[in-house]
Amino acid sequence: MLRIFSVALIALLLCNPAFADRADKKRAKIQKMRGEVLAQLYEEKPSTRSEISNAVGYAVFSNIGVNVILVSAGGGSGVVHDNQSGGDTYMKMGSAGVGLGLGIKDFRGVFVFHTRKALDRFIDSGWDFSGQADAAAKSDDKGGEGNVAGTIVNGVSLYQMTKNGLALQATLQGTKYWKDKKLN
Repeated sequence: MLRIFSVALIALLLCNPAFADRADKKRAKIQKMRGEVLAQLYEEKPSTRSEISNAVGYAVFSNIGVNVILVSAGGGSGVVHDNQSGGDTYMKMGSAGVGLGLGIKDFRGVFVFHTRKALDRFIDSGWDFSGQADAAAKSDDKGGEGNVAGTIVNGVSLYQMTKNGLALQATLQGTKYWKDKKLN
């Protein structure tokens, strides 16, 4: 009897329009972020427009990162778009790293997948190992940034842009990306 009640309660919660509305709002927020990030990237690096349109797919992530002396950590969410199928896969991410630095930043990452294998591996396995060095003092459109980021994953280009933050760091990062079960 308790099992039947539990299953019914879970089904009721999952079918609840408020639950569905929440997921729709999160997807819409991620879609809006993607549009804003791509517009900024295309303005700053016009050649990326054709790079992305000719690629197998791309991903756009919003991340918050913190670096305290020797340790860095971060988290965020985003969406992977398959240019061939037109489909989107919503994902989450978490990172940890080591290196010298101090600060916190709200930044955006754009991955461009040049091969089907790279895109599929990212969606299914989601690991990325990267090195980055940056200095940022930025609040919305005020301030400036300088950064260099690279990924060691073959068939992938990476672009990073700081939205807000104050950071001076050089780190080696390991990042795990995974499908967001609530949004897919």
